[in-house]
Amino acid sequence: MNDEHRSPFRDAQIDRRTAREVPDTPQTRAPAYRLAFADDDFLCRDELRPVRLQLELLKPQMLLDENGIESTVVLFGGARIPEPAEKASARTETLADLSRFYEEARLFAQKMTEKSLASGGHTCVIATGGGPGVMKAGNQGAAEAGGKSIGLNIVLPHEQAPNEYVTPDLCFNFHYFAIRKMHFLMRAEAVCVFPGGFGTLDEMFEALTLIQTGRMKRVPFLLFGRAFWENIINWQALADAGTISDADLDLFQFVESADEAVDIIENWEPAPARDHIPGR
Repeated sequence: MNDEHRSPFRDAQIDRRTAREVPDTPQTRAPAYRLAFADDDFLCRDELRPVRLQLELLKPQMLLDENGIESTVVLFGGARIPEPAEKASARTETLADLSRFYEEARLFAQKMTEKSLASGGHTCVIATGGGPGVMKAGNQGAAEAGGKSIGLNIVLPHEQAPNEYVTPDLCFNFHYFAIRKMHFLMRAEAVCVFPGGFGTLDEMFEALTLIQTGRMKRVPFLLFGRAFWENIINWQALADAGTISDADLDLFQFVESADEAVDIIENWEPAPARDHIPGR
């Protein structure tokens, strides 16, 4: 921010530093004396949940704006999908077979990042959950193309930590799943879903629901690996039962390769807005 636009009021950072230098007395040591915005214990109280939700929405939003990120291409996918070189140590034969999608995710992210950089690097920036597996592949491909990529990490008890390919200035950590999922989709120009588990299914179905109900615009919605997805979800049975409409099956497409996905995104023609919501 330019100096001429700064508030005439005293800066909060100055007061935070000043408050650390006050005389040490029973009064200044008391939790009540801490500045509210610099008091971690206060901010973590149950009553402050609405404030924490707002902060998790605002911080990534502001930093993405400051970094000039205009739109993203989102990659969802399993943390347990191994790299091809490690498929021999996979827990199951199926996971070993699915390792090919690590390479497809890497190649896809690399190709999309190259196209993004050709137009300035502000649009179609790769965004992943920032963790291992397919997420790592997406960030790796973007890094190999010489571009930035986003990682939307979340605090979990065991497995989640940022992979080494996420652009540090675009690596975020969340407490709330709901706000994290909002940030996945707020700038999305395309959604690509690779094989995964509960987390991937949750992200996929929430995004599909938003598009189905008209709360999010139609974007290319690509499911990598038809055999995997049709084995675990009987899509046609949902339509046959009437719990979704036949038209809802057109909200997504199956793809098998990075090149196929890139081609669909490049030649995407948005469908007309839906005037009514078919059966859910």
